[in-house]
Amino acid sequence: MDKLLYKPNIGNYDYNFIMAYPAKEEFALSSLGYMWLFKLADTYEGINTQRISTDFPVISCRQTDSVAFSLSFDFDFLGVFEILDKNGIPFKSSERSENTPLIFAGGPVITTNPIPYNDIFDFMIIGDGEETFLQVLEILKEKKDKQTTLLNLSKLEGIYVPKISKKVKKKTSELNNIIYTPIISEKSYFKNTFIVEVQRGCMNRCAFCTASYLNLPFRSNSYEKIIETIENGLKYTNKIALLGAQISAHPKFEDIMNYLREKIESGLEIELGISSLRTDSITPQLIQTLVLGGQKTSTIAIEAASERLRKYINKNLSNEQIFNAVKICHENGLKGLKIYSMLGLPTETQNDIEDFILLAKNLKSANKGFELTFSFSSFIPKPHTPLQNAKREDTKTLEKKQKYLEKELAKLGISSKFSSVKWDYWQTVLSRGDESLGEFMIEVYKNGGYNPSLGIYKSVAKELKINLDKFTNGYCVTESQPWDFIENEISDKILGSELKRLEKFSKI
Repeated sequence: MDKLLYKPNIGNYDYNFIMAYPAKEEFALSSLGYMWLFKLADTYEGINTQRISTDFPVISCRQTDSVAFSLSFDFDFLGVFEILDKNGIPFKSSERSENTPLIFAGGPVITTNPIPYNDIFDFMIIGDGEETFLQVLEILKEKKDKQTTLLNLSKLEGIYVPKISKKVKKKTSELNNIIYTPIISEKSYFKNTFIVEVQRGCMNRCAFCTASYLNLPFRSNSYEKIIETIENGLKYTNKIALLGAQISAHPKFEDIMNYLREKIESGLEIELGISSLRTDSITPQLIQTLVLGGQKTSTIAIEAASERLRKYINKNLSNEQIFNAVKICHENGLKGLKIYSMLGLPTETQNDIEDFILLAKNLKSANKGFELTFSFSSFIPKPHTPLQNAKREDTKTLEKKQKYLEKELAKLGISSKFSSVKWDYWQTVLSRGDESLGEFMIEVYKNGGYNPSLGIYKSVAKELKINLDKFTNGYCVTESQPWDFIENEISDKILGSELKRLEKFSKI
């Protein structure tokens, strides 16, 4: 049975609101941002809130005033259309009447580049949602006509109304309230797990990483709030997970880990989870605490095997630090480690590929009996990052690199995993696309977009005469980009500085 860590609003409801997640419920329950916004709506006076997902998608449109979607991944558009389709709601905002629910969205995909969704959503939330979302609910609750509602919404910071907005300032929250799992569930992908947001953003600012640039500046929740929140979570479950792009950069990270270690050593059974570790911040004490908390393996991200390429992408990590991190993990109780890397980064050469094999060989030799797995994705240039203009390497070349590495690593007795180069290609198209992709996504869904063969994507693009090279070959630095209308002073300033650094590096 689900455990609610809050009291839902009970009383007279004037407004019926749906929080929709474009995937199965198990993933909805594990999405901290989505669940937190649901909690805000479910405790808001005068609003009746329900959750739906692709496996529980049916609503009563006559009784529903608005539907909000949270998009975390580029292919979430398929789930959006599936839910709209099953409820008889037209895909395009222009085809929906005054009596049709308002349809809006937020989440990382929307904040990165909302333009492909201009014809689909009535409005979108750009940036951190927790503060803006409450303002949105207050305006929606007034139940005015759509035109008036959208006009009022367009005046809010962080709200983009395609038919009205020209420029939008990205909303950045102050982390006044700590975010945690509001519903602990056996049905969640992370079963019965209490997740706590420790910090937001990342100070490393790797040149390819949207998590760094979309979430600037780096912000931390206070130690006192984190401990208080964990104590509350332990009343409901013994599974605790800490969330953040750069958790170890929290000014009191060691104190947080010491607190958890003392809890475990005092006899309290805690299953502790941290999704990934910052390679240059791994210590014996950290690994020992994770092992005490039941963690058997973990993940580090090195992105590239050569120091030259890591410097280029601003991943300031030496080979010595990598070897030291793996050694500490091995000597302090972990059974294995996944090493996350990337193929197809700009300026990558065959020498950089060979360095992966050399690095793997030396790591294995120095850590006998320790399970190492190399996990590779292919580079996807993303908006709002220093590499947003970069060209994506062609599919055949990337697949050739994958096969070569898989074969060579297997000779060393090291397992490897690779993302689908073809799916990564379409992620590039979707993330850097313009308004033409609205019709494209609709037609892909109608023609069976869930099909893993991806053949339908090419045929639809050809039929609609969409120039895919425009999105995969990269934009010129001087060329306007679909997402340029989003204003973020902090990010834009740092982005400009990083672009100059990359330009100088390329000339060396």
